[in-house]
Amino acid sequence: MTIDTTLSRRSVLKAGVAAAGVVAMPAYLRAQPAPVKIGILQPVTGALAFDGQQGLIGAEMAIKAINAAGGIKSLGGAKLEMAFGDVRSTPEGGTSEVERLAGENVSAIVGGFASPICLAATQAASRYDLPYIVDVGVSDQIVNRGLKNTFRFAPGFGIVTAQALENLVKINDAAGKPAKTVVLVHEDGLFGSGLAKLLQAELPKRGFEVLDTLSHPTPARDMSNIALQIRAKNPDLVIPSSYYGEFVLLARTMQQQRIKPKGIYAILNGAASNYRFVKEFPEAAENVMDCNHWYDPRNATALAIKKELDAQGKFFTYNVALNYSGVLLLADAIERAASPDRAKIIAALETSTFDKHIMPYGPTKFVNGQNTGAAPVNTQVQKGDIKVIYPDAFADAKAIYPVPA
Repeated sequence: MTIDTTLSRRSVLKAGVAAAGVVAMPAYLRAQPAPVKIGILQPVTGALAFDGQQGLIGAEMAIKAINAAGGIKSLGGAKLEMAFGDVRSTPEGGTSEVERLAGENVSAIVGGFASPICLAATQAASRYDLPYIVDVGVSDQIVNRGLKNTFRFAPGFGIVTAQALENLVKINDAAGKPAKTVVLVHEDGLFGSGLAKLLQAELPKRGFEVLDTLSHPTPARDMSNIALQIRAKNPDLVIPSSYYGEFVLLARTMQQQRIKPKGIYAILNGAASNYRFVKEFPEAAENVMDCNHWYDPRNATALAIKKELDAQGKFFTYNVALNYSGVLLLADAIERAASPDRAKIIAALETSTFDKHIMPYGPTKFVNGQNTGAAPVNTQVQKGDIKVIYPDAFADAKAIYPVPA
């Protein structure tokens, strides 16, 4: 009996291919890299809801951009997956959401916005060695506690205040020193109180007399009493440090009562560098100056994001820019760590030189958790737009000061 060896060989090959296909299919499925879960923490309900929603927009846009560009390449193209936590505008909410996200095995957290929230949330995250990138949170207590898991991408109020005072002197000197007296207005929480204390000490060293320091709660429903006290003191400058709703209320009340100082020079203000304020209350916003976080107006990605949000009827605020950049920073750390492991991500952040952000910063370098490459700029509302007036390297307008009566 003769065996057809060719046929037998073909049969065997066919059977082998079929068997290989059966085996290969599960292997192919297993080859898909697991997503890297990251926590995004923002106050999207409560008194700080607008700012939290803006931060969430920035984080979502960054995650989308990273995934569209191929994900984390050192992990085989693993995608970023967001686990969101609403901190409900309270420190307690921040703590509870960190506990929940830690239990969901997120690799890191970005966000928080307000100083009290960031202070509580970073402390909670440290118990799990969970890397935490603070987006705004300007209180320097956040990075002065020696927490190895905490990294603040933006400048704190120590850095911002030093720059704000330096630029204020330049602006005032260039105009012939029209301002000599100041009234400080601040929210009564961690952020505003700490900033006011610093300004009380530093302004007299630069030739300014602080006539009064006025505090208000957050949220506040009426600014009439604050405005009346400003009128009574009649300062050359009002320097407010407040969140969005409170400054809008103050500026509108001052406008209604025709209180017109030579300048409103805000520092880290929630509304003064905000297109929403400019659009909704253009007269109250006009000529208000601010020293604050801002995007790099020369950066093509930043301008593209602004254009996209404008087309959607949304506002491009510093919250968007900082959270967009913060997620990119985290993705860079995960890429270099080549791992979703928390300890490895912390080590990667500690040695970061990341410079693909959209802020007017130098390369990222963390010293004791603070990004020393971060710096604020001075902005001013001019003819319904927000212009950068300092530093000169980023400026697209000159300061209007003193404000015309």
